[in-house]
Amino acid sequence: MVAIPLVVDLVFIWGPALATIVLSFTDATGAAPIHWVGTKNYHTLAEVDPSFWPAVRHNAIWLGVFILIATPLGMLFAVLLDRGLQGSRIYQSVIFLPVMLSLALIGIIWQVIYTTNGGLLNTLLGHGDGGGVDFLGDPSINLWAVLVEATWRQAGYVMILYLSGLKAVDLALKESAALDGANGWQTFRYVVFPVLRPVNVVILVVTVIESLRAFDLVYITNQGGIGLQLISAMITQQITGPGNRIGYGSALGVVLLLISLVPIVAFLVQQFRKEDES
Repeated sequence: MVAIPLVVDLVFIWGPALATIVLSFTDATGAAPIHWVGTKNYHTLAEVDPSFWPAVRHNAIWLGVFILIATPLGMLFAVLLDRGLQGSRIYQSVIFLPVMLSLALIGIIWQVIYTTNGGLLNTLLGHGDGGGVDFLGDPSINLWAVLVEATWRQAGYVMILYLSGLKAVDLALKESAALDGANGWQTFRYVVFPVLRPVNVVILVVTVIESLRAFDLVYITNQGGIGLQLISAMITQQITGPGNRIGYGSALGVVLLLISLVPIVAFLVQQFRKEDES
């Protein structure tokens, strides 16, 4: 029973990953013969390609917004709903609704909201007859516009994860803290939050993965327009665009893999070390 999923994992996960690493050292295009070029692709993306470092910066901003805004917001929603507010199931459904929708549909919805002429947001701002803010075409704000829709979805996802963790917290711990005179914040900070450590690990991994693989919203909402470049979008453009630069796109994929592994491995090592000490 273990052999079948192991083979599937090797064929569809590890196989393509290893093939990508090998192809990143070649000039593969899918048509012409493949030649070994060593680290030329990595040198090109680091020192020649003008889109690479802006894309890295945008991915870093995306990750920062998810960690500093979407995750605390989802946690806040979960804590409030865990207290049994009246109509909490309705609120939970409304907040979780974006997670149930496909990223493509979310992109289309926000594209309608952000439309310059006649869009919902520009209409509310008093620009319904034209001359509105170009949220998606202005390089200075289009990244933040897309991050609003990404945060809208991510907060609901984080909320469900934290809500499931909060439901599993032993009520006796909260009651003991209350008997010791702890207020609501102290109970959460020193009793509940440490118990949520496994959930925090899952949320960190999900947050890093979601921020780095972000592609659908950018492509649907802005078609990877000017001023809004991400590493994932660059990979698709290089592999499927003119010239089919599979080798160069593979190098970008390897860089994306390494960037995603650094925070995840560092955090997991820290968590395992704490568990060993305890």
